[in-house]
Amino acid sequence: MSVDREQVLRSAAALLTRKSTATMDEVARAAGISRATLHRQFAGRDALVRALEDLGIRECETALDRARLDEDRAEDALRRLIGEIEHAAPLLALLVTENQLFEGDGQNVGWARLDTRIAALFRRGQEAGEFRIDLTPAWLTEALYGLIGSGAWAVQDGRVAAKDFTYMIAELLLGGARRRVEA
Repeated sequence: MSVDREQVLRSAAALLTRKSTATMDEVARAAGISRATLHRQFAGRDALVRALEDLGIRECETALDRARLDEDRAEDALRRLIGEIEHAAPLLALLVTENQLFEGDGQNVGWARLDTRIAALFRRGQEAGEFRIDLTPAWLTEALYGLIGSGAWAVQDGRVAAKDFTYMIAELLLGGARRRVEA
């Protein structure tokens, strides 16, 4: 029997975003395969999480491409980005809690690519006078990741309606990031 690695990853992501402490046995059951088959695909939880990281980065890069970050006002591009990244938000929420992904020299360079592109959007907004200049693009990028993760958890837990995800994140972030002209 041929195993569709992508489907196994998506099943694992769906389970782990709901239950981050799920065992490899539970992951295998969710994917409809045996634990042995799962271990042939991923040597252990660390390997599975690393593969999920690659999937998450790919999905975020696709969202960045679709959001057309260089078009229109930076605020409009940011709203598009939040909307495009919504489907990957639960996976991102899981990944940002996996400390092993951010420790040591083995850190995935994909995160740096994402950070660079998002920070460039915030920098563009600052240069255009849309965003505050006292908040660094790096900090605004981290704040965006945090809000996306929190929003994903709130939607999963039923505390926020899924249809409000983009609006709530954009309004909260932009409410603090917008440059205001003082009288």
